[in-house]
Amino acid sequence: MTEQGSGLVQVRGVDKVFTRGSERIHVLGGLDLTVPEGEFLALMGPSGSGKSTLLNLIGGLDRPTKGTVAVAGQRIDNLSDRNLAAWRARHVGLVFQFYNLMPVLSAERNVELPLLLTKLNKKARHQHVETALSVVGLQERSRHYPRQLSGGEQQRVGIARAIVTDPTLLLCDEPTGDLDRKSSDGILELLTTLNRVQGKTIVMVTHDPHAAACATRTLHLDKGRLSMEAAA
Repeated sequence: MTEQGSGLVQVRGVDKVFTRGSERIHVLGGLDLTVPEGEFLALMGPSGSGKSTLLNLIGGLDRPTKGTVAVAGQRIDNLSDRNLAAWRARHVGLVFQFYNLMPVLSAERNVELPLLLTKLNKKARHQHVETALSVVGLQERSRHYPRQLSGGEQQRVGIARAIVTDPTLLLCDEPTGDLDRKSSDGILELLTTLNRVQGKTIVMVTHDPHAAACATRTLHLDKGRLSMEAAA
């Protein structure tokens, strides 16, 4: 599948090969993808289809074996490790299936973690944290620890942490995969609001058609190839 035109995210001719002993595993092959600014894109497909691999390439967590990845006009596939880490800190917010919160830190301290990589002083960091927790509706739970929060609340903390730096791109890997339907619906409503009201560009990997229905576009990945239709 080939996509033309400019976009916030541009993936061109990307192959990704993993090596396991003497075995070479081709996960992505000749993949092209354009994500316009302000889009909410859902990526679906069977397990092992390369969805999370593609998400990691877009977020600069991994590098393609071949091809180019650009975000907001910046080639990221050829950055040094140091420059790539700095780029991620400025431009990417990550939301994980299992929250990845630090159990010994309160909600507000978990949200503050990405800001410790910036030059903001303590007062400015506190203001950013308050704003992020307010956006996700958890300002009254800011001093609670993960063990004192429900799964849905922990994921909201995870989203607050992801948006606290006002990133260019929000990447979500199965953000509702560990939640019941009610909590899942609350997270999807929050992501939809971040996209439609705040204009956040979101790329979400999901197995759930209900979650994908909240996106503005859904693409299916199978055997390293993208299509508009689900595989038969």
